[in-house]
Amino acid sequence: MLLNTRLTPAEVVRIARTGDRTPEVVIKVMGQGGRCLQAVQQHFEDIHKGRNRALETDDGEPVRGKQAAKSLPEDWDLDLEALLSCRVYFTPMRRRSPKLVHKLMFSMPAGTPPDKLLAAVRNFLREDFARHRYALALHTDEPHPHVHVVVKAVSEESMRLNIRKATLRHWRQEFARHLRAQGVAANATRRAAYAEKRRCKLHGIYRPVNGRPRSGNQFPIS
Repeated sequence: MLLNTRLTPAEVVRIARTGDRTPEVVIKVMGQGGRCLQAVQQHFEDIHKGRNRALETDDGEPVRGKQAAKSLPEDWDLDLEALLSCRVYFTPMRRRSPKLVHKLMFSMPAGTPPDKLLAAVRNFLREDFARHRYALALHTDEPHPHVHVVVKAVSEESMRLNIRKATLRHWRQEFARHLRAQGVAANATRRAAYAEKRRCKLHGIYRPVNGRPRSGNQFPIS
């Protein structure tokens, strides 16, 4: 009863999926190597090479050949962005230039169809990153399929993308929605909901074990 008054209907549905052990989506922000042009170049090469790996750009075209991945930083004008960042942002008060790109990874548990995962990520990127240059690569050489995504930090309209907690929360919800549209069971429960559910369970277990009686009106009924 109390849970329904605190959460929105959409959050209640997500928590119900959690109770059914619906797989949680994972989006990781890889913090290192996004500020240096050489590191960005190396990352493009790393996610492109190897078996079962294919790199494609935001226009849907595949990137073929060893030299093709090296051309992306030039196509995105990252060299100019790096030069501009040094002139505008590198000051005695700020010794680190802003990121040239954001490196992300979208993943799901083992057994998720890789083609459906890739389709969901594609659709997500088309909606949320329509004004940014990006590239993605599906990796299936590990038990859990995952998609590496590189997003240019500055949009075509010169707007900088800043990733915050609310941003990640929105991304997870949208990623899960696109997966469900592909027929893949996916959930994006908020951490607060996890914590609330965990606290209620831990208190209910901890008190009887330690011999402390639990009053009937101390904890909400979920």
